Amino acid sequence: MDSAAHVADLARFVTASPSSYHAAREVADRAVAAGFTVFHETEDWSGSVAPGARIVVVRDGAVIVLSIPAEATPTTPFRIVGAHTDSPGFKLKPKPTTAAAGWLQAGIEIYGGPLLNSWLDRELELAGRIVTRDGAEHLVRTGPYLRIPQLAIHLDRDANAGLTLDRQRHVQPVFGTGEVTAGDLVGLFAELAGVASDDVLGYDLLTADTQEPRTFGQDDALFASGRLDNLSSVHAGLAALLSATESGSDGDAVLVLAAFDHEELGSESRSGASGPFLADVLSRVGAALGARPADLARAFASSWVVSADAGHAVHPNYPEKHDPVVRPLAGRGPLLKINANQRYSTDAHGAALWARASAAAGVPFQEFVSNNTVPCGSTIGPLTATRLGIRTVDVGVPLLSMHSARELVHVDDVTALAAAATAFYAGA
Repeated sequence: MDSAAHVADLARFVTASPSSYHAAREVADRAVAAGFTVFHETEDWSGSVAPGARIVVVRDGAVIVLSIPAEATPTTPFRIVGAHTDSPGFKLKPKPTTAAAGWLQAGIEIYGGPLLNSWLDRELELAGRIVTRDGAEHLVRTGPYLRIPQLAIHLDRDANAGLTLDRQRHVQPVFGTGEVTAGDLVGLFAELAGVASDDVLGYDLLTADTQEPRTFGQDDALFASGRLDNLSSVHAGLAALLSATESGSDGDAVLVLAAFDHEELGSESRSGASGPFLADVLSRVGAALGARPADLARAFASSWVVSADAGHAVHPNYPEKHDPVVRPLAGRGPLLKINANQRYSTDAHGAALWARASAAAGVPFQEFVSNNTVPCGSTIGPLTATRLGIRTVDVGVPLLSMHSARELVHVDDVTALAAAATAFYAGA
């Protein structure tokens, strides 16, 4: 797999996906361009889902792409790559336009766990969806429009000794000057969607950094971008699934990419990994293939989920924050994520599966465990395993600056993740 071409496409994918809703749409559009068909959950699938079908289902900011082999039976297993479309940042509040000291500001609420200081003094956009009076959903993005200005050091001489940001007072962005009547954000979104302002009855809009992704450093081996946690995994999974279907290596399993929303909030939503989305789609596909409940249980028992989510490379300036022995490095391959308390779902069988997939792809991988004194995060992996009973393994690319407005990865690692996922889909 060509690293330069893969990373260039990842940059285009991230740029097209400033919100989870845009990411789901971008995945769907790319799949449709490759010959997949969009299925709506309100429709009857029984006459359309059959061996050989390739389908896409979008639920809010989540998307499932699924390829059924031509020889599928009621007990054909599933091979699933799971990821998430959302990233930490800020979400627009109701009554969004405010004013203070002559500045127009946007009222925002913190979404997930962003590194707050990384969002200061950047040109941000608002992106997401609006819903109009007729129930129609419109995706919108403003382009560069907001900025969270930091207090000058002349007014805070201790800023470099320790910056503390009040989560209400210090992170409200500016977008202009004047009084509230001079800046109508809802009117802006309506204009972008081509609808009347008083027809906008709801919105889900989040901030995104507008700086373009780019490679840099020695041999252009480093890649900086917003939302690598976790669009790096969504993109890798999609690239792998499309590659597997194009090459005809999808003959013994139903291949699935499941990209969920709201992972950064705990996944408890209708489009999150704790919700019913994946189970709904798999059960409907199984029923269309003639599977009884016992057949579907047999299929699940032979199935696999690769939960792909970004992890941590050893930070050169904070090596004490990492395990003293297991020390994953940038450029040395994707992570196999392990935790004794099942914050990651990897077990011995999962480790063996990932080793086989990596070997088949000809790429390295490296283990990740947390320092015992540093709390371990979690992923969609344990949630998916709990909901479906499918054996699951947790993997991902190693990052620096996770949850920053702009994260950092090695180009070889994102390419290797896609290559190993392709081998996994091929049955490694």
